[in-house]
Amino acid sequence: MENNNGKSLYERLGGADGIEKIVDDIVDAHSKNPAISKRFIHMMEDPERMAKIKKFNRQFIGAGTGGPETYEGMGMPAAHKGMNISEGEFLHVVDDIMFALGQNNIDDQSKSEVLAILYSLKGQIVRL
Repeated sequence: MENNNGKSLYERLGGADGIEKIVDDIVDAHSKNPAISKRFIHMMEDPERMAKIKKFNRQFIGAGTGGPETYEGMGMPAAHKGMNISEGEFLHVVDDIMFALGQNNIDDQSKSEVLAILYSLKGQIVRL
């Protein structure tokens, strides 16, 4: 996806460095969000697992927004199967992502594009 300046969404998110910061801020927001933090506590207590999850998130976002990254993780249904994530939890995750984008001064058009991507994945995440 490109805006009228010809920059890909990947570039507008700050490339690899910007996406790394955004992922860190998303994880931080999830850890502080009482509605979903319980889903992340066990991962946060295992630094090796958390590093792997962050890596896969950076790859997923990078590859999905036009960057050179290759995603090496599981597909969305496989990654979320058995978690039975509710629609409310999904919305909290989306809110945390939007908050992290705002913290990183991402423009409104780019936020809207990320939001559209997130909602396109909803059926692959919720109630599996």
